[in-house]
Amino acid sequence: MTRGETRWLAAAAVVVALAAELLLSPGLLPGPAWLLPGLEGLLLAGLVAADPNRMTPESRDLRLPSIGLIAVVALGNAWALVRLIDVLVNGGGNGRDVLGAAAGVWITNLVVFALAYWETDRGGPLGRAGARPAPAYPDLWFPQDGDAKDAAPTGWRPSFADYLFVSVTASTAFSPTDTMPLTPRAKLLMGSQGLISLLTIGLVAARAVNILGP
Repeated sequence: MTRGETRWLAAAAVVVALAAELLLSPGLLPGPAWLLPGLEGLLLAGLVAADPNRMTPESRDLRLPSIGLIAVVALGNAWALVRLIDVLVNGGGNGRDVLGAAAGVWITNLVVFALAYWETDRGGPLGRAGARPAPAYPDLWFPQDGDAKDAAPTGWRPSFADYLFVSVTASTAFSPTDTMPLTPRAKLLMGSQGLISLLTIGLVAARAVNILGP
């Protein structure tokens, strides 16, 4: 078994998503503006407090809460995107506020998919460390897995930073770049991310620019 990852970089990404949610316009999130970010913050604090160091086989019990946190953030962001589109379709909202909200939704979407790739590829961080059974084949194929393997140390495995980069490129290029999805679920995740990002940037941002005031 190799050394497991820590949650700190993933936790920092979640904090960025929570900050983006707090900056959304009132009414875009269900309930009071602080409710969903507060719930997500409590879940995150509980995960970090329960497992503050490198993940070990004992961390397996925390995988379900970790996936639950990703699901809560994803559902909240989906709700915000639907509400934002509704505001635009009905001609409401200040242009600058809408642009800010679109940026918040896009950033949160980027974090959500980075976390999803991190938790699913090769059995998640525990599977990559050998702390739990991993699938026979990876979901994502990195350059270091193939022709570029000499550019990485022996035994290299992707970490959260690698999955964050995959998410950034999928959100900006709307397609794979240097990392290829191999399995149906990876293709579904990356395809969904590209469509959501295209919708956010193409429809929401373009409509917001049209209603920008002087």
